[in-house]
Amino acid sequence: MKKNLLLIIAMMVTGWVMAQAPQQDGEVKLTEMKGLQQKAYVYRSYGMGDLTSETGHLAGFTPFYLIYPDTQLDEAQSLNLVKELGIDKQAQEFSIGIAVVNPVGATYNNDQDFKAYTAMLDSLRAFANLKVIGIGNGATFVNQVIANRGGEVAGILSINGKAGKSVAGAAPVPAFIVGKNAANVAKPYIATNKVQLTGKEKQMQIYTNAEEPLLRVVVSNTTTQVLGEIFKDAWDTLLKKNYRFNNYRHTWYEGQKYGQYGVYELEPFLNLDDLKVKRNIVVNEDRYGQTKTLWYEYIPEGVMSAEKGTVPLVLLLHGNNNDPRTQADTSGWIQLAAKEKIFVAELEWQGKPGYAAMGHDGIENTVLMILQKYPQLDASRIYTEGLSAGAMTSTAIGIKKSHLFAAIGAMSGGIFPGTSLLGIGGNSLMNEATQKRGFVETAYVCVAGTDDMVVRYPKDNDWNSNSLVYAWQVYETMNGMDVVEDYDFGKNEAFGQTVQNPTTIKTNKGEGITMEIGYLNKGEVPLMKLVAVMHYGHWNFVPAAEQMWEHFKHFSRDVKTKKLIYHP
Repeated sequence: MKKNLLLIIAMMVTGWVMAQAPQQDGEVKLTEMKGLQQKAYVYRSYGMGDLTSETGHLAGFTPFYLIYPDTQLDEAQSLNLVKELGIDKQAQEFSIGIAVVNPVGATYNNDQDFKAYTAMLDSLRAFANLKVIGIGNGATFVNQVIANRGGEVAGILSINGKAGKSVAGAAPVPAFIVGKNAANVAKPYIATNKVQLTGKEKQMQIYTNAEEPLLRVVVSNTTTQVLGEIFKDAWDTLLKKNYRFNNYRHTWYEGQKYGQYGVYELEPFLNLDDLKVKRNIVVNEDRYGQTKTLWYEYIPEGVMSAEKGTVPLVLLLHGNNNDPRTQADTSGWIQLAAKEKIFVAELEWQGKPGYAAMGHDGIENTVLMILQKYPQLDASRIYTEGLSAGAMTSTAIGIKKSHLFAAIGAMSGGIFPGTSLLGIGGNSLMNEATQKRGFVETAYVCVAGTDDMVVRYPKDNDWNSNSLVYAWQVYETMNGMDVVEDYDFGKNEAFGQTVQNPTTIKTNKGEGITMEIGYLNKGEVPLMKLVAVMHYGHWNFVPAAEQMWEHFKHFSRDVKTKKLIYHP
């Protein structure tokens, strides 16, 4: 089980880049993608990415462009079109994918080309930021066919196409419409997306959905712009704002067929300039020049001018073998930090070629270096959050380094009982928690998807030796709380035990995806918060960042006595 767990978690960064070796030099070179019904010329730069690139993002969540041209194009013409649009420049900034997709026949046939479209998506296996660009006849195909069956599409750019029709029940898709008939072409998108005019910029009208700001339609009335100018406007006003992926009743990197799990979630793409967040890439070398460690600092506007000792610090720990920007790019913490003025650091805790693993002591030393570097930070309000293996490490470090952290957050991970996994020994942690019982308290938040099959969620008749349950028991032990030994999911179908203040929160992330929330109290203090994301797989859930922070902010740790302080 544990060996399989490590293998599956590693698939997060490798699973869907096997079809073609990544090109890392930033130069776009198209090659024909074999095994398709149509001619398609493809470029992929997916890999672990350049860890020193300030504009870089987590590979796999950056755009994959499907471009439908006006007419049939060969390889050289396809490359020229990519360069005219200016998409090749993005390959120098961060990992992207491109496919120039010809019609199956001499011209577009809606039924035939839609079947080829779905077959191509199935061949990609897993994707998270699919952008569809149509030009001329290609735009007409996109407007009339893909737009009404595009629940997996993160954004559409339609240039000089003919209008489609609004179809009842169609999934909404963010769209940028430009051309002579732009206003008419945009009408079905406006109706499906339920958007209202909210602003104007240059020759563009911007329509936004009041309940989901990422769902927008931008209509450009220009008829004189070249393709590069059009793409830039589309990128700045729409395409850069979101990605889309599906974690409903499965985990996204396991792959899925077209339409298998319904409409994909809309999530914010990390745009640091828009958020007014500065990112520092820190490479720290030890005094002997033998070891280097890496971390990323995310500093919202106003933090550097804050008074001494007033800014909270949140650490992010990525999953097993993940890119060290995973949590920043996909957890929602940076967007939250910009709003709440939180200093965030994502650590390369596990080690990469050229960089050492930190270990628990290394994580503490990194925190101390950051505190020394930035006097604005509040040493009494230090928190950590992690995904999967990072959740296991966060959970463990809350026990091992309880003097340092006021609260701990775990997403899709707990503690396995027994021997060491990823350097974390469950029995050892329980022994330490037992020794500290009655003397040490640490607040804890556990968030997990109920359809997670990597770190399985506890359920009726399937909760013994469960890593989430064991994590709850370890924290109940250290916190001096009653330890639940026998779980009964008849009491509470989400948590198998009685919880305080049970709450259901609806989300806009897909059918049936809600959050069940409950607290475990010590007296009047809600020390532990449990969050079950219903019908969700193994990954970050963006709304959970706010749920974690809502708990974190009520706790601090006295820097002298090391006692936990609750602020109601």
